[in-house]
Amino acid sequence: VNGIWYTVRRREVFSPMDIRESDWNGYRRLDFAVGGRESLLICPKTPDTAGRWVWRAEFFGAFDTADQALLARGWAIAYHRVSNMYGCSQSVVYMREFREVLRDVFGMTGRAALFGFSRGGLYAFRYAVTWPEDVLALYLDAPVLDIRSWPGGKGAGIGDPACWEECKRWYCLDEHSAWFFRDNPLDRIDELVHTGIPVLLVAGEADDVVPYAENGAVMAAKMAAAGGRIHVILKPGVGHHPHSLEDPAPITAFMEAL
Repeated sequence: VNGIWYTVRRREVFSPMDIRESDWNGYRRLDFAVGGRESLLICPKTPDTAGRWVWRAEFFGAFDTADQALLARGWAIAYHRVSNMYGCSQSVVYMREFREVLRDVFGMTGRAALFGFSRGGLYAFRYAVTWPEDVLALYLDAPVLDIRSWPGGKGAGIGDPACWEECKRWYCLDEHSAWFFRDNPLDRIDELVHTGIPVLLVAGEADDVVPYAENGAVMAAKMAAAGGRIHVILKPGVGHHPHSLEDPAPITAFMEAL
């Protein structure tokens, strides 16, 4: 079944023009739409026998040393655009639709390593606690885990006023109610721990966009206190960028040990 990633199982779902094939760094790339939203799948040359795959929640192709290293080891890479929804409930519905297409159309039955970079941390976390059976692990890189930290800028971070207005609309918040919002990832750490999903957290110590002290550090402390599985790689003197690691070996080792 895992090897069937190379074949569209239910061609009747898409017309021949709906799936566009191209080359991506020497790999087969499939572009298509789910619910009108951009979706893509990068096929490994020899699929992983366990059917494992990387699901980039956001910023496909950016700082992707780990993605490409796992692709070379047989993991597929998938992406579905739910940009600028900040992990709201509707974005999870869209993500689930995409997951079902990957299963029903492309035969991808294995669990995903969800990669949540920056604001993608909101999407990845919420999907993981909603559909934990789909998730092998979370790799969170400089993740947003409290919308008041970013884009709100209500703490030490610089914030983003335009994104904050957009974020508040998705969550039906105003400036007053946002202070009492209790549906951030940091408010749901116990749920994540209960799923047993392991977390790899990579962050820059000097991040002034998504401050580590307001996001990753709080998550790490709460997960440790609750007995959760988390491994932290903290980069001294590094800001929000660059994401990930130049040498992805620690990331790929974490994933392949699962």
